[in-house]
Amino acid sequence: MVRVLAIADEEAPNLHAQALRDLAPDLVLSAGDLTWDYVEYVASAVDAPVAFVPGNHEPAIPRVKQARNGTYVCDGIVCDAPRPHGALNADRTVLELAGLRIAGLGGCVRYREGPHQYTQHQYRRLARRLARRARRAGPVDVLLTHAPPFGLGDGDDRPHVGIEALRDAIEILSPTWHLHGHIHPYGHAQPDRRLGATTIGNVIPWRMFEIEPRQAAGRARAGRMVE
Repeated sequence: MVRVLAIADEEAPNLHAQALRDLAPDLVLSAGDLTWDYVEYVASAVDAPVAFVPGNHEPAIPRVKQARNGTYVCDGIVCDAPRPHGALNADRTVLELAGLRIAGLGGCVRYREGPHQYTQHQYRRLARRLARRARRAGPVDVLLTHAPPFGLGDGDDRPHVGIEALRDAIEILSPTWHLHGHIHPYGHAQPDRRLGATTIGNVIPWRMFEIEPRQAAGRARAGRMVE
């Protein structure tokens, strides 16, 4: 089992450095709308890889490349290492970390101008590309997004409507967990939802999971939340 700490949207005062060390996650996943300073703080406090997808309130993230000599380049110009430092950007790609495969898709459905916001039509294209990439990589353990699927834990106001294309992506990839943020619970428990073999969970402000890698298990098995 892989111990996964998932965080999103709200900085948790009880996740101080000692608490993070006591939780001892094997992997940290950020579902977005957290300051880069906070993600870097979490990354510095745990002995585990950290991956994130951007939320709709985060600044644009430049696509940089790392040269063979270790320097970073953006549009042919040497630049600083991408932030948040110590975290890998999972947006629109598939990462394999701590024995789990994570497919990521950031942002939310467009309701105003700004980075990391897309129309439902744009999300259909992005989700199809991600699904093709993920299927080539092998079984997906976690689908990590900022916004939830349409009709499965989303809101009824324009800024919080869910992503229609995620329903098809979940059915195609059948991840063990789909983890997201964006929908603030405001102190009310947010029950998990199910779509096929996938459990969909709102992780604001943080949750711990134990997930068995599908590749190691040879077949999909449901992870369980750690209270």
